[in-house]
Amino acid sequence: MKKILAFAAVLGFMVMASASYVYGQTDTTAKATDTTAVTAQTPASPAASSEGKTLHQMLKEKFIEGGAPWMAPILLCLILGLAIVIERTIYLNLATTNTDKLLKRIEDALNNGGVEAAKEVCRNTRGPVASIFYQGLDRVNEGVDVVEKSVVSYGSVQMGLLEKGLSWVTLFIAIAPMLGFLGTVVGMVMAFDDIAKAGDVSPTIVAGGMKVALITTVGGLIVAIILQVFYNYLLAKVESIVNTMEDASISLVDMIVKYTKK
Repeated sequence: MKKILAFAAVLGFMVMASASYVYGQTDTTAKATDTTAVTAQTPASPAASSEGKTLHQMLKEKFIEGGAPWMAPILLCLILGLAIVIERTIYLNLATTNTDKLLKRIEDALNNGGVEAAKEVCRNTRGPVASIFYQGLDRVNEGVDVVEKSVVSYGSVQMGLLEKGLSWVTLFIAIAPMLGFLGTVVGMVMAFDDIAKAGDVSPTIVAGGMKVALITTVGGLIVAIILQVFYNYLLAKVESIVNTMEDASISLVDMIVKYTKK
């Protein structure tokens, strides 16, 4: 996970640097274009300017309109959040185990080879459920009560490992709209400054300033919505695995009780 986050951080900073460069280059180009347009006196219609643009070009245009200093941190939140989501998705999918088959194999191993054979089955099975079973089987000689306490304690440890990194996703969900609102407020202040300099409340100045200011809010909300969907998926996945762990642990304790009474 650390490697994934480090790569995502480097990628995010590269995106921020390139965005700032592109923003500066585009700003210079826009000024030159405005000068040429004023000289030619032939402004293109909005419909004509939007024709032929791909989705990537439109997103890039909105990113630049919102301002790289405000949109880049929002984009960084999305990159880091998705990096954690991908890592957690892979981890949770690998942690999913068919507990019915595992319990059947452990029961057969206990009946045919004893505790050591059952522990060997757990060692050869990946996932938190097999790890919990191994901790319980390792303390069979200490009594059923010790086995039950060991299973419960180690289950809490495995639950913490399953939820690792989710707090960062919630942070990005919360901070992305805040960054968007901050960009909007700053953009509104700049729009009012333009109005004050113009000395007249022109609808063009007001609409243009508000449009640019609200782009950051839209970007922040989109990032929060995307990460919220993935976060709820991961949360449901964790709850499903935890419920499976609890049910399987009860079955294991019952199995050990039957084994010790033989």
